[in-house]
Amino acid sequence: MELLSYIILFLYSFAILLVFFYGLAQFNLLINYLRSKKQTDNSEKFNFENPSEIPLVTIQLPIYNEKYVVERLLTTIAKLDYPKEKLEIQVLDDSTDDSVIETKKIIDAIHKSGLDIKHITRTNRVGFKAGALKEGLEIAKGEFIVIFDADFVPQTDWLYQTIPYFKEASVGVVQTRWGHLNRNYSILTKIQAFALDAHFTLEQVGRNSQSHFINFNGTAGAWRKECIIDAGNWESDTLTEDLDLSYRAQMKNWKFKYLENVETPAELPVIISAARSQQFRWNKGGAENFRKMNWRVITSTTMPLKTKIHGVLHLLNSSMFLAIFTMAVLSIPILFIKNTYTHLAVYFDILIFFVITSVLFFISYWVTFKKMHGGGFKNFIKYISLFFTFYAIAMGFSFHNTIAVLEGLLGKKSEFVRTPKFNIEALKDKWKQNVYISNKISKNVIMEGVLMLYFFFGMLSGIHFNDFGLFPFHLMLFFGFGFVFVKSINVIR
Repeated sequence: MELLSYIILFLYSFAILLVFFYGLAQFNLLINYLRSKKQTDNSEKFNFENPSEIPLVTIQLPIYNEKYVVERLLTTIAKLDYPKEKLEIQVLDDSTDDSVIETKKIIDAIHKSGLDIKHITRTNRVGFKAGALKEGLEIAKGEFIVIFDADFVPQTDWLYQTIPYFKEASVGVVQTRWGHLNRNYSILTKIQAFALDAHFTLEQVGRNSQSHFINFNGTAGAWRKECIIDAGNWESDTLTEDLDLSYRAQMKNWKFKYLENVETPAELPVIISAARSQQFRWNKGGAENFRKMNWRVITSTTMPLKTKIHGVLHLLNSSMFLAIFTMAVLSIPILFIKNTYTHLAVYFDILIFFVITSVLFFISYWVTFKKMHGGGFKNFIKYISLFFTFYAIAMGFSFHNTIAVLEGLLGKKSEFVRTPKFNIEALKDKWKQNVYISNKISKNVIMEGVLMLYFFFGMLSGIHFNDFGLFPFHLMLFFGFGFVFVKSINVIR
């Protein structure tokens, strides 16, 4: 029995240390981010006052069953400020429902206004989004390829803010920061916005400012067509084709330009089933890319060591959920071991590394929050509440995301499951009539209910042993799994 205790203690400690080193890397990105504010951007830019310098651009709009947002998307794109003779729009429509008919009507009306817009449909979804983008690329006229997902609403001057940065021939991608149309709709949208804001400020700037690898985020960005082809074109063997192509391009020495100050608004998933499908795809795709790309990064002969370290940790991003879930599940046996084998008590000080990691994240995310919303005492109190809510709910997603990570690492293939869009921006808007919502409760949801009870037992055990070292951790896990479980079963109509 004591041998088993040592095995559990080892796995628990390894998970904590893995998360700790990831936290150190995040803190290093914070330092990079703060340093970047002292840098001056001397990027070469096209002079759009000279018509001869305005390049031909193709905008690709990959859509699939988007009846609630397609009109908003197409209307927004039609209003972009750019010379009509230098602009091509491809609507890459893989839809299988009646939205195809409505989409065609809107496209026909826009075409009559003089815009070069094409409705490109396929009889199958080979390669899913990556396949659609690749097929559209074959006939694209533009030197630069702009991509917007269906829920994005770019500003009218978006092309004028981004395309000029391609004057430097080595720039392969220009990526903008995501904004959030419905940030304050619910707790769910608030914590999604909170996490994404950290990625699009701290992480993207922190990496890009030091020439470490970043990723094109699948939308709200532009590619040099030559870069896509040189890097091997779109591939569909992972669920995050954007991360895959990003790494292949940067390993070919293409530069990525990240524009923090250019915001591209989009709609966040408003129900947990939509957030779950998005999280599953992102995390499984991240693990698939770690499996595919990590050895190429490690064995690269041209990449600096620090860039390699950040690259591997970037690819391991989704795998942190596996470490967090392992640590969480083992924490209750650890509580019993600690109070049974007192001579092992000294080893339980390893928990301090998780506390330090939490402090590092707290500081890093505060900088992000302050950048977006301003400082001051009231905002700091608001931040504390939001941070711990986010922390708890992120833990609540850890089982669901761990399944995704394990499938990705083990090479289990699955379909590209789109995230349902709702066209919901205000509290008065409703989502229950959306025909794309699934009413099924997965086995994962049932397991999350069991885990909620499991961590409630952990809290009671702490009270029983009069040992409250893990009590705050178990409380957050209870709340996080409880939130995810309750919200998931409440979707049923």
